[in-house]
Amino acid sequence: MSPIPPKDAPSGDWRDMEVSELVHRVEPSPNCNDRKLPISMLVIHYTEMKPVETALDRLTDREAGVSAHYLITEAGEVIQLVSEAKRAWHAGASYWRGIKDVNSASIGIELDHPGHAGGYRGFEEAQFEALVPLVARIVKDHDIARTNVVGHSDVAPMRKVDPGELFPWERLSEYELCLSTPAKFEQADPFDNDGAFILALERFGYDITEGRKAIEAFERRWRPERIEGKPDAQLGAILWQLLLERDQGLAR
Repeated sequence: MSPIPPKDAPSGDWRDMEVSELVHRVEPSPNCNDRKLPISMLVIHYTEMKPVETALDRLTDREAGVSAHYLITEAGEVIQLVSEAKRAWHAGASYWRGIKDVNSASIGIELDHPGHAGGYRGFEEAQFEALVPLVARIVKDHDIARTNVVGHSDVAPMRKVDPGELFPWERLSEYELCLSTPAKFEQADPFDNDGAFILALERFGYDITEGRKAIEAFERRWRPERIEGKPDAQLGAILWQLLLERDQGLAR
C-alpha cells in the first residue's frame, strides 16, 4: 500500500522521506535534526493523549518541540513523522548503556494510548499487530540488538513510566524482537545488599541517579505484576540472569 501524503504538504516535505510499505500515511514533523550517533536502539512510548489527532498535532507542532519517527493508532494505522535518517525528539533527557544522547542513537515509536493519566489499560490487538512488523523491519535494517529494544521508562526512569506495565513485552519477545524475562535462574539471591543490586542495574544499562526510580523501571519491564521500588530475591535473580546471558553473548 502506498502511503497517503499529508494534505497541502509543501513539495519535498514527504516525497524526500524514505517510506516503507508498512506505513499507511505520512505527516512530516519539523521537529528533527541530524544524528550524531549511529542507530543502535529502538524506544517504545505511549502518547498519553486522546484522541489520536491531539497527539498527532503535538508531534507535528514546531512550537511543541517533540516528535517521533512513527505513531501507531489504536486501529493499527502506521503514521510516519520523521525520516529514520534524522534525529527525532522523542526521548528527552535520557540514558541507556552509556549513551546520553538517546535521540541520536534511536528510532522512536509512539503508541496511541490514554496512558496512566487517562485511565491506563491494555493495548489494542490491531495496534500490536501493526507494531510487530514495523519493529521487525527496523531492527533488521539497523541491526539493533534485542537488549536495546526498550521502553521510554527504561531510558528515562526518573521522569517516565511508559509504555507501562501492561505493554506486552513477552509477546514481542516471542518474535525475538526484544529480550524475554528469564525462565531459569543460575542464582536465587546473588546480591548481598541493595547497593550491589543498584550497581548491577547500572551495569545492565539503567540510569541509577535515583535508585528507587531505576528499580521501579526495571520492575515495570521485567516484573510488571508487582512494582515496589525495592530489591528482593526475585528481582536479583532476574537481573543476574539477564547480565549473565548478555555477557555470554546469548542476549544480543
